[in-house]
Amino acid sequence: MIERRPGLTFVAHLIVITGVLIVAFPVLLTLVAASQTAQQIAQSVPISLWPGSNLLESFRLALFGGETSAGSMIPPVAPMLWVSFVTAMVIAIGKITISMLSAFAIVYFRFPFRNLVFWMIFVTLMLPVEVRIGPTYQVVADLGMLNTYAGLTVPLIASATATFLFRQFFLTVPDELVEAARVDGAGPMRFFKDILLPLSSTSIAALFVIQFIYGWNQYLWPLLVTTNESMYPIVLGINRLIAGESYTEWNVVMATALLAMIPPAVVVILMQKWFVKGLVDTEK
Repeated sequence: MIERRPGLTFVAHLIVITGVLIVAFPVLLTLVAASQTAQQIAQSVPISLWPGSNLLESFRLALFGGETSAGSMIPPVAPMLWVSFVTAMVIAIGKITISMLSAFAIVYFRFPFRNLVFWMIFVTLMLPVEVRIGPTYQVVADLGMLNTYAGLTVPLIASATATFLFRQFFLTVPDELVEAARVDGAGPMRFFKDILLPLSSTSIAALFVIQFIYGWNQYLWPLLVTTNESMYPIVLGINRLIAGESYTEWNVVMATALLAMIPPAVVVILMQKWFVKGLVDTEK
């Protein structure tokens, strides 16, 4: 039985609408700023909330670069978007693949010190890349992986969190499925491919969304391992637009920020159903 309380419903809707406005206002402000010229933004304090007519030009400058009316040279961010996309995809797919195989080995294979191995993996949660950044950079530099996709992605691929989540899920898979696969003559990898992968689809989707956004938003690690502008991700591109010129073209910065929002937003929207189901579905 669901009780209908008009007052409580009104308060709940008011809270939701307030939250949406708080989240949407910065995005709206960014869009409005991108539609104006840099001179209009500099002359209006606080910034006007009335859209301008310069939106397409701001996006053109952001994507393809060029010289502005103030004489500033804008680097194109289209290559940076590609670098960010490749980095995010490799990190997301790599984390899921390695974590699934690690969890599969820990749960379904019997070997000495199996639990110790798992806890050694789990303890690395206390060692994020910021903590081990010095030795990690040294290893990447010694291997000649600076300014490469491997240098941007390989040190970030391992994930104790994803390994833990897949391990907990694999422990809920009935033993009868394992026995049935064994009776049918399926080997370990056949069992993994034909049974565990389909059962893990919602968990994979949820982790993919999280890890894609994690890889897309990387700033500190790319800042260290990239010195060539052709390997800059979009987050570094935004920082360069702000700090690279004596005169900041804020309309181009805002247009770049909007472009940087689009791929993660598309991933979340397209995979929203699977993402929510992977987080809340308890019927495995």
